[in-house]
Amino acid sequence: MPLDGDTPLNSLGFAKPPSETRVVVAMSGGVDSSVVAAQLADEGYDVVGVTLQLYDHGAALAKKGACCAGIDIHDARRVAEEKGFPHYVLDYENIFQDAVIDEFADSYLGGATPVPCIRCNERVKFKDLLETAKDLEADCMATGHYIQRKLGEEGPELHSAADANRDQSYFLFSTTPEQLDYLRFPLGHLPNKDATRALAAEYGLAVADKPDSQDICFVPNGDYASVIEKLRPGAAEPGEIVDNEGAVLGTHNGVIHYTIGQRRGLGIGGLTTPLYVVKLDVDKKQVVVGPKELLSTRIIPVREINWLGDEPFESRKEWHMSVKVRSTRPPRDAILRPTGPDTAEVELLTPEEGVSPGQACVFYDNDSSRIYGGGWIWRGY
Repeated sequence: MPLDGDTPLNSLGFAKPPSETRVVVAMSGGVDSSVVAAQLADEGYDVVGVTLQLYDHGAALAKKGACCAGIDIHDARRVAEEKGFPHYVLDYENIFQDAVIDEFADSYLGGATPVPCIRCNERVKFKDLLETAKDLEADCMATGHYIQRKLGEEGPELHSAADANRDQSYFLFSTTPEQLDYLRFPLGHLPNKDATRALAAEYGLAVADKPDSQDICFVPNGDYASVIEKLRPGAAEPGEIVDNEGAVLGTHNGVIHYTIGQRRGLGIGGLTTPLYVVKLDVDKKQVVVGPKELLSTRIIPVREINWLGDEPFESRKEWHMSVKVRSTRPPRDAILRPTGPDTAEVELLTPEEGVSPGQACVFYDNDSSRIYGGGWIWRGY
């Protein structure tokens, strides 16, 4: 926002006092978003807290270790009461079901390994909730994500968090330039999670020592298959476990129980060479296994690309940068070759193991912390 005379920009980048700047804070009930809300309230901003109820409240109360559950709604409300700003709980169950859960189930049934947290940010938090924030006449929306928004020559840029161990850029690559203009990430510059908890203690928040959520919010204990079976009854059809030449090695009770790169739990012991899941053939109901070297991938087709570069994506034949193909792995040197306005072929200079359709491929600058967007890995046909 341009300067208004001699009025300095406040900490959120607006040329007016904090008291005249309304900010909606997306509050999950965890320590991160609670610190953001408390910090902005203490700085004098006109804070409005919003918590989304994303799935069945009754079931949520019985499950620990996931965001947006019943206890988390209570914790978010308590922070708002203690800090004296309004707090709203919005029922987004139907939106979440349509935009996230259904696709998660269908992707799994198609043999992919989906990342629903990305779709939730893209289709729920940074779309519907962001529009709600605008309806509330907020100047911006703030979240507790560990990522940075920096102003560049062409406008706001997305950058990795200062703490590489907390960086959430993999889950936020699909943030559009328009969304980035409206969003704020007050925690992205912090050196580590200890600094966040120290701030929570400083603000007297009861959630200062609350454990981080570990699971996908609607997948208790990481048991994807049981969730799929509830969502799509009869989906777990039995079939064969075969090697890469088609020889039958055993049977399975449903392709949905397996992921690319899996080694344990195959039920085909007694082999001299360790075998890994190298392909899931949904049409034939086959789990294809093979030696580790078959997991090695160099060329990756990517689609639905969200490009955050200053130049048009197709303005170059090649982009030399780093890519991350799994949230838990570091970026690797790669060459991006555009094949359309939102599709590309990505060549990894060092082959990666366990690349799976349904995962994201996120683009990073080789010489800075900037993120150039990313896309979705698919089979290429």
